[in-house]
Amino acid sequence: MTQDNKQEIFPVVDADGHTIGKATRGECHNGSRLLHPVVHLHLFNSKGELYLQKRPEWKDIQPGKWDTAVGGHIDYGETPEEALQREVREELGITEFQPQFVEKYIFESTRERELVYVNRATYDGPVNPSNEELDGGRFWTLAEIRTAIGQDILTPNFESEFQRCFSALQPK
Repeated sequence: MTQDNKQEIFPVVDADGHTIGKATRGECHNGSRLLHPVVHLHLFNSKGELYLQKRPEWKDIQPGKWDTAVGGHIDYGETPEEALQREVREELGITEFQPQFVEKYIFESTRERELVYVNRATYDGPVNPSNEELDGGRFWTLAEIRTAIGQDILTPNFESEFQRCFSALQPK
């Protein structure tokens, strides 16, 4: 079984995203609530559907749930833009896309605090989800997503971010 590398080094940041230290993945996810940065990409197709990834059962956070198309930690010394390009390539096999920055905010749960850099892109090319990192994925209609909210199908982080950033979207 695969698992996350708890020794991976993450930057610890302030609310503006300035690096103020570093810590391991294990330290960031053990309830310490050290603020660490992540990137998210919401991948739409030209029909207005949104791609969601299925998290593998071995993940340490929200196993088996449907989540944002791409979500990943920013490595120590890496910019948000570099992390986004790397994560999209690793998770979905996509290298040609035009991300648009949406916003950044602090996500808090009982286990962690993340400074989330939210991006979106429209993409109609092939999506090749990583067999090592994901348990597949597919495009969802906005109606399917709205029906799934609150049903323990989607990650709470995705649900809150979708409602925060994209609740006004109408089906095409």
